[in-house]
Amino acid sequence: MTPAILVIGELREDKPTDASREAAGVARRLVGDAPVMGLLIGSPVEPAAAGWCRDGVDTVRWLAEPPAGGRLAGALVPSLLALLSEGSIELVLLPSTGFGRELAGALAARWDAGAATGVTAITRTAEGWEVRRPVFGGRATETRILSGPRAVVALRPRSFPAPEPREAPAAAAVQAVVAPGPWAAGPTRIGSEPVVSGGGPALGDAPIVVAGGRGVGSSDQFRLIEELAGALDAAVGASRAVTDAGWRPASLQVGQTGRTVTPQLYIAVGISGAIQHVVGMIGSRVIVAINSDPSAPIFKVADYGIVGDLLQIVPALTAEIRRVRGR
Repeated sequence: MTPAILVIGELREDKPTDASREAAGVARRLVGDAPVMGLLIGSPVEPAAAGWCRDGVDTVRWLAEPPAGGRLAGALVPSLLALLSEGSIELVLLPSTGFGRELAGALAARWDAGAATGVTAITRTAEGWEVRRPVFGGRATETRILSGPRAVVALRPRSFPAPEPREAPAAAAVQAVVAPGPWAAGPTRIGSEPVVSGGGPALGDAPIVVAGGRGVGSSDQFRLIEELAGALDAAVGASRAVTDAGWRPASLQVGQTGRTVTPQLYIAVGISGAIQHVVGMIGSRVIVAINSDPSAPIFKVADYGIVGDLLQIVPALTAEIRRVRGR
């Protein structure tokens, strides 16, 4: 029997995020021609629904965020439970973003379901859902079976191919907005801080990330990292040493106590490669390290390494990229 799947997606600039599109593609491959239900969190936008249907979702519903509480996973769970009670959903897929991981745990606990986050592969077996995910900072891969009748699985961004565009099926429709539920019974946000980006793509979704570490030397010289990122249309990242020193905001930190990123290309400049940083970027498809110390640990995880003075290498690399791109 083909399982029924619900995909929960997030919006950015009125479009499903790349990770949400990947989740739709995964659901489509798992169920074949069977229907896939989608739920987008945010304000209803018709083009967003149509685009998501081309990625593999058949019907789209909307869940407006709480007006005052903000995007808090616990506040959304009652509405999700009401939606899940309408059908025979066996699997919920969603992106393994910070919000997605929080929502996966909260929903699984209330829905009495198995859960896994950071998943890079999922298959259906006779015992249940078999999932794989990196553990111990990417040093090992765990395979486990979610054997219960229900499961909530958060998929690691950029671990699955982008879905092939398809014609939206004739039955595809944007369905009614899901009732917002008892927001007052959920968590309440008591404060917030704006997230400061490096001026380019969002760090969590960028296909290319250029990150700088203590070896850059100073806050003023960190502009070399930003210039290289600008030439590549990349996001800017930083090591903890950089954010602790106040050179750049904490929202740019990559690592165990910062963001986890999985871009197609990660360029680490002046970063020694401590395990606390490596666990936040080890899932990158290609890693390039630039460091003056040939024995720096970062070279052990890098696919390509450049040993030399970054103050000479980075400007030269930036200039060459601009030349090739005609900028």
